[in-house]
Amino acid sequence: MRPNLLILAGTTEAAALARAVVAAGLSGTVSFAGRVEKLPAQPLPQRVGGFGGIAGLEAYLRDNHITHVIDATHPFAAQMSAHAVAACGRLGVPLVALTRAPWTPVAGDRWIRVPDIPAAVAALARPAERVMLAVGRMHLAEFAPNPQHFYLLRLVEPQKEPMPFPDCHVVVDRGPFSEAADRRLMEEQRIGLVVSKNSGGTGAYAKIAAARSLGLPVIMIDRPAGLARAEVESVEAVLDWIAHADTDLGV
Repeated sequence: MRPNLLILAGTTEAAALARAVVAAGLSGTVSFAGRVEKLPAQPLPQRVGGFGGIAGLEAYLRDNHITHVIDATHPFAAQMSAHAVAACGRLGVPLVALTRAPWTPVAGDRWIRVPDIPAAVAALARPAERVMLAVGRMHLAEFAPNPQHFYLLRLVEPQKEPMPFPDCHVVVDRGPFSEAADRRLMEEQRIGLVVSKNSGGTGAYAKIAAARSLGLPVIMIDRPAGLARAEVESVEAVLDWIAHADTDLGV
């Protein structure tokens, strides 16, 4: 059967995969959660929005004759990834995750590692500081219990709802960013602490390198627990998996 792919998107790697899929003469659909209004252009057909849980995803896979699923969502999109594992497992549809290797500390880093968002919130129960909060729009309200801080926020799109903080500054911009630009931003805003998810990859690493160069501590949020699934770390490996999905990776 000719492959018909479903790419669960949300990362720059997903966009690169879509281009490679077209170049390889394959067909498929790129699916976005719909949390960002202005989506980047894709060379494959797009769908936007949730599937309606595991059952909804199962129905979509059946109705659209999907032969392979590639989970290229953000490393912290735990629910969507778990739904993909469950739905593909029930239907016997091969699944692979296109993942980014997590960041690891190097000489000069001052990381305060925490296991999840609630732990990061608890770590901010401290005297007022100027904080770069790099956790994404969906988690901002969870940090409202610590209103004593000034928060520097960088968002892909302007926030429509009121900010949950009495003192903050919003920068609307889309990565990738450079270390020099992030260092300049931190210096201009007199940042003393960075809060970040361990997203991995290169596009969002600039703030980590900038914090290191400035000697700033980073509250680093660990990724959710891993899932029982095949994982690869390159677009080329995904294409190879598609060609050998039923044998090479045991899915």
